[in-house]
Amino acid sequence: MTVFPYTSYDAVGLAQLVRNKEISPIELVHAAMEQINQHNPELNAVVHTRYEATIHEAGQVSISDQPFAGVPILLKDISQAIGGEPLTSGSRLFRHYKAHSDSHFVAKLRKAGFIPLGHTNTPEFGLKNITEPQLNGPTRNPWNPLHSPGGSSGGSAAAVASGMVPIAGASDGGGSIRIPASFSGLFGLKPTRGRTPVGPGFGRQWQGASIDFALSKTVRDSAALLDVLQVLQNEAAFQVPLYPGKYLEDMYRNEDGTYRIAYTTDSPVGTEVSVEAKQAVLRLVNFLEAEGHFIEEKLSPVNGVQLMENYCIMNCGEMAAMALNIERSLGRAITSEDIEIEGWVLLEAGRKLSAAEYALSLADWDAAAAQMSTIWDRYDFYITPATAFPAPRVGELTPGPEQIQHLLTVSGLSKEKQQELIYDMFEPSLTYTPFTQLANLTGTPAMSVPVFLTETGLPLGVQIMSSKGREHDLFSLAHLLENSSLWVRTSAF
Repeated sequence: MTVFPYTSYDAVGLAQLVRNKEISPIELVHAAMEQINQHNPELNAVVHTRYEATIHEAGQVSISDQPFAGVPILLKDISQAIGGEPLTSGSRLFRHYKAHSDSHFVAKLRKAGFIPLGHTNTPEFGLKNITEPQLNGPTRNPWNPLHSPGGSSGGSAAAVASGMVPIAGASDGGGSIRIPASFSGLFGLKPTRGRTPVGPGFGRQWQGASIDFALSKTVRDSAALLDVLQVLQNEAAFQVPLYPGKYLEDMYRNEDGTYRIAYTTDSPVGTEVSVEAKQAVLRLVNFLEAEGHFIEEKLSPVNGVQLMENYCIMNCGEMAAMALNIERSLGRAITSEDIEIEGWVLLEAGRKLSAAEYALSLADWDAAAAQMSTIWDRYDFYITPATAFPAPRVGELTPGPEQIQHLLTVSGLSKEKQQELIYDMFEPSLTYTPFTQLANLTGTPAMSVPVFLTETGLPLGVQIMSSKGREHDLFSLAHLLENSSLWVRTSAF
């Protein structure tokens, strides 16, 4: 099989070729590796491959009962562990760490027939909306290598957008699937909290804000993937009832209904929103109105600044807790030399937060969910920009030496001043991506759809949210858009 036919298929299509015995899993692995070898030197999307093990596993695939039998996939280098392989979380602290076993997420992928090729680049600990870790260097956007593909699933986004694999593992704790989907011209769904596997060894990620799923170039790939990944786990902290139908089948059946749709182009934190992002939303809602759906402009009922302050508090607590575990393992304290500056600032602030303050912050998540219920009582979907601007240039959001020196003063600041410093530290990044965190903290599903291309040739996504458990409606709407003139097609670069 030549490279060109490989990149023209999605994962569902490749699996069909394998079932029809038109291609073998080993040939698919070779085709994927050829794409990686061709594009990765420029893009730096893939940080580790397991070629020999993959070839062996490809020879053992059973094509009779696995929906994705023989399809190669790349996984994110954080939380998506492959037993015996490196899992660095983009951090120098873990550069020599190897996972003891597959994560439950990866085990489910294997059961579905996927063949894991290796891991993709991620910012340290998944804390940023760009992918430029000191450990592995920056990942670049296939649409324009001067720009970032976003983060924290930026390596996976670049891998899919460049044709290395049709679908790649990703995770989303504050927009880390939808942000790179927007910047890279891909389809990116964050499922309902509790929908996909977690663990082993833990029942939640970032108190339920983060969830593992994928980035894909077609809607049907994500729908078929959620069919095999949705799960009820006894060890999971959060559960959502299993969808009784089939996402892949039902996304074709629900196109005749009329939806009630609210939208806004205003930033929830009062930052600027680009003309292109507003155009993308308005173009989409005008299309949907012409299709017969009810459209109404509506501001979010949630206080966006307070939501982001709570999001930062969660990150502070998570970094401080992780540091305690690492320090016990190392037998020494973590210093500012061990981790990147953003993680260090969050860690130092987290050490001063009280348990009561952390608990009150989490209670505000539930208050935000209750406020959003006033939207879901009246509307089926809530539409916003996925990102407020097209992709930033590589290095644009990475702090320089002077800023790092300023941020290092965090240790001597009061608790209140530390939180102000954190907000200021993330404000340039937040200006690009103020819309996505709401779905994470309220637990609802949300997707970025590639429906706009700027005059400079960069894609820009639109976010569509729905209430908990309604991924099937999101897939149906995405399928409608995928077959419209709005959809931006991702090709091999």
